[in-house]
Amino acid sequence: MAKLAFIGLGTMGYPMAGHLQKAGHQVCVYNRTNAKAQTWVETYGGTSAATPAEAASDAEIVFVCVGNDQDLYQVTTGEYGAIGGMQEGSILVDHTTASAEAARALNSACADRGLGFLDAPVSGGQAGAENGVLSIMIGGEPSTYEKVGPVIDAYAKSHSLLGAVGSGQLAKMMNQICIAGLVQGLAEAIHFGQKSGMDVAAVIDVIQHGAAGSWQMVNRHKTMLDDQYNHGFAVDWMRKDLGIVLDEARSNGAQLPVTALVDQFYADVQALGGNRWDTSSLLKRLQRG
Repeated sequence: MAKLAFIGLGTMGYPMAGHLQKAGHQVCVYNRTNAKAQTWVETYGGTSAATPAEAASDAEIVFVCVGNDQDLYQVTTGEYGAIGGMQEGSILVDHTTASAEAARALNSACADRGLGFLDAPVSGGQAGAENGVLSIMIGGEPSTYEKVGPVIDAYAKSHSLLGAVGSGQLAKMMNQICIAGLVQGLAEAIHFGQKSGMDVAAVIDVIQHGAAGSWQMVNRHKTMLDDQYNHGFAVDWMRKDLGIVLDEARSNGAQLPVTALVDQFYADVQALGGNRWDTSSLLKRLQRG
């Protein structure tokens, strides 16, 4: 069992930190809203700290899961940031979906202090975090990954080291590219079926078992048909992720016409007031006319 710190108790981090505590580790948490950290302690045990640096001060591994690059820098390299409080030889694991550039910058900051670093964005959504079955894409040194792997088993169904630092974030970008295209295709299929007078639920019950099947189809078609979107991964967060993808594509020369188009479709959903709707709300955009 290890001494751990977990920084960021949002939709994903809250249950992830809980799984670590339930697995028998000693977990100290930090959250910008202290009341949420106190609620976590009351629920799971463990301890909380007033700053990221304090939470990280005696931890062997420090986990971070926050909103974006700016938040990430604030809790790691900013005033009272975690890196400043970490002991030489300890490891920082970043679960934030952030840029590859941020991953490389944090790796450099960690190296300067004799710390290990992994960029390790996750996939699986809130349900995956709560059920401890996330998929984790990791970049970093093999020796560092070997130390962290058994610990993250507490909330991961699968995890893989995919290359040097930054590779985890690049893999997550590929994941989001795939999701954007899949959700748009599903939305168009449902819209087409509705316009054609088909029993869409009956059709999907058949085609989800064939080549058209996907996680999105299986898990989102019913709520899409019921016009329910107040759940799941928010459009605002998807646009943040796609912005990271498109910035990286401009840097590496990749052509992503579908991804760029779907990003603009999500902008349309935001204009409809759907900032916090699930990403499957692309159907709502098609139905507005």
